[in-house]
Amino acid sequence: MAKRPTTKHPQGLPTREQVLEFIQSADAIVGKREIAKAFGLKGQEKIALKALLKDMAEEGLIDGKKTAYHRMGGVPKVTVLRVLEIDDGDAFAIPDSWSPDDATPPPRLKIIEKKKGPGCMAALRVGDRVLARTEETQRGWLAHPMKKLPARTEGLMGVVELDGTGKGWLAPVDKRVRNSAPIADLGGAEEGQLVIAEPAGRSPRAGVKVVEVLGDPLAPKSFSMIAIAKHGIPHIFPEETLAEAERAAKLPLSEEKREDLRDLLIVAIDPADARDHDDAIWAEPDGQGGFRAIVAIADVSFYVRPGGQIDREARKRGNSVYF
Repeated sequence: MAKRPTTKHPQGLPTREQVLEFIQSADAIVGKREIAKAFGLKGQEKIALKALLKDMAEEGLIDGKKTAYHRMGGVPKVTVLRVLEIDDGDAFAIPDSWSPDDATPPPRLKIIEKKKGPGCMAALRVGDRVLARTEETQRGWLAHPMKKLPARTEGLMGVVELDGTGKGWLAPVDKRVRNSAPIADLGGAEEGQLVIAEPAGRSPRAGVKVVEVLGDPLAPKSFSMIAIAKHGIPHIFPEETLAEAERAAKLPLSEEKREDLRDLLIVAIDPADARDHDDAIWAEPDGQGGFRAIVAIADVSFYVRPGGQIDREARKRGNSVYF
């Protein structure tokens, strides 16, 4: 649990904001000596600075090893968090995308839960994932949950490796999974291939079994699949959602509300490599020295109706993800 600041603010001692600003502007990790020199601190002021830096580290504002300090990394305004611990009823989380290989420790965020009324969610447990709005304050990082996310699936993505005896091992692509897992069933996979595996039994000693072979890990499509696995991005749509999308593509034009302009050479203005081609334009001289232009923008609301399968599935995701 984050402690309340114990350092009173003596005259001449820099504020937390000033210390953060100095550390952020430094070209390298700085020590207490450099901070004291920058603010002209001497004697008892240095002792007060030491206590201030300790408080700031406990609040999650900075990180350091007693003698060297750097500012904690930034956190997106809206991000996925993983509950790390619950202390005396207070839940603390870290960014779900943080990897143990990152150069700095993850920022620690205190979760401010809504206790009652609309938006109230069930009590959080260690390991739960939430989509939250984040806020950096003088007391450290705070997180305001927007919704609780479903648990990760059991599937594990990795690359097949063979040891000297020919035994297969799965090297996970997610760096948060530290150890390779023994492969009990290769499922036709070969060394060096990217695969999806599942537990072969209830015990970790049972290893994993390959359930899908994705192929070359360096293939363009594989980069997207690896990103999906690392960040837990939902990418599978229910059958009823796909069926609704198929029906929407065949909706007839309404003569009362819409004019059929398919005879015009309307040109998309999105680049060739865009993920969506939903903006277009057409123009012709108007005979008076100007032009008559038509701007076409995809009318998604006509096809995605409130409360429908597509709308409900979109609400679960909350945002689009582009690679």
